[in-house]
Amino acid sequence: MKHLRYFILFVIASITFSCNNFLEVQPQESISDESTITNGSSAETAVRGMYRALASNSYYGSTFQSIGYLSGDNIQWTGSQAIAGQFVNHDVRADNGSVAAVWSAIYTTINRANNVIAKVSTLALEPTFTQEKKDQLVGEAYFVRALAYFDLVRLWGTVPIYLAPTLSINDNHGKAKSSKEEVYAQVLADLKAAETLLPQTTNRIRATRKTVWALRSRYHLYNKEWAAAESYADKVIADQSYNLIAPYSSFFANNAVATQESVFELSYSATNTSSHRGNWQPPQNGGTRQWAPNSEFLALINDPLIGGNRSAMVSSTSDGRWYGNMYYRSPATDPAYVIRIAEIRLIRAEARAQQGKYEDALKDLDAVRERAGLGASSADGKDEIFLAIEQERRLEFAFEPHRWFDLVRTDRAEAVLGLSDRNRYVLPIPIDELKVDPALEPNEGYL
Repeated sequence: MKHLRYFILFVIASITFSCNNFLEVQPQESISDESTITNGSSAETAVRGMYRALASNSYYGSTFQSIGYLSGDNIQWTGSQAIAGQFVNHDVRADNGSVAAVWSAIYTTINRANNVIAKVSTLALEPTFTQEKKDQLVGEAYFVRALAYFDLVRLWGTVPIYLAPTLSINDNHGKAKSSKEEVYAQVLADLKAAETLLPQTTNRIRATRKTVWALRSRYHLYNKEWAAAESYADKVIADQSYNLIAPYSSFFANNAVATQESVFELSYSATNTSSHRGNWQPPQNGGTRQWAPNSEFLALINDPLIGGNRSAMVSSTSDGRWYGNMYYRSPATDPAYVIRIAEIRLIRAEARAQQGKYEDALKDLDAVRERAGLGASSADGKDEIFLAIEQERRLEFAFEPHRWFDLVRTDRAEAVLGLSDRNRYVLPIPIDELKVDPALEPNEGYL
């Protein structure tokens, strides 16, 4: 059973931000409460529902991702939805419908993972439901929960931690926020649990042990544990299943899915579309173009000596209006790219540079540049290499949820964006959450 307040927030979000289709009609496979998980077949159904929640429009289907790039310095707000402009202007309010929708979507995903962890672990084995399969499903749930809490701590800093299924309206009521350190500790605990349970296979749309290694490299980077970040990136890069493919557009152009570029992506279908395309494409292509690349970014990406062949991610209309063209399919079945091998390469480059391994750092940086049709970097020394990596990440992941989080985690938001109010480095707790649960406190600097 879903928490009543999450349903209320979905309704509010659908009214205030209807273009993003926050309220979806959920298929039977999305049902994941305790009573439905009774055997191997229903366990598989519950896990599919968990991934469906992860891929929902309010999470990786659009809204969460949009916060990651709208809050950076590559995108301008061009549409009519004022709540999107709040992210661009770094003036996000507690009654922002997108904030409420993302909070609700992530905790819904966590609740589905909690149900899988709690229930599947107790199921009896069957001829087609072996211990290996049981371990896999529970491991996938630990991975998804780790990713969800990782995203929560990036967005809000301090959040409540729920590790048991929400089965009634009073469950988890009165739970105070945990510290940033406690949330990160939970992420790591879940990743460790997932690593022991998942098979070491290659699957680009469901979690495996290799997917855990990739997220651990990101986790350790964010926590400035450079040697660990490098070590886990090593594991992924050494696997020949993952490769940078050229040119840059190869992983998304021509309806490509699950290429060697992807470590983990979320898939969509004609009956389960995302709203990403509609926000990027212009009206001529059936979209609303709520946001678009700004002039500074266009100057960089269209410069062949800086952007290289990554200019393929933008296009212009006949009247000269530029738009992002990474999400273009009709119907809107573009994958959500959660982890790409290019990110793992740049994680290792940054981790190596932080350890003084400058020559090795440049090898990873130049691998990403070469794929983009660029020559070797001329950066020399730690500071120059660090800025070169930052620039490469800005361009490489311009339309994926990295730029804002990169500027915050490296303490560069003030220098790059002029944002001196550090309270704005995290989002406000949704106002409706504060109203229904007095145990929750607003984030500092927000009413």
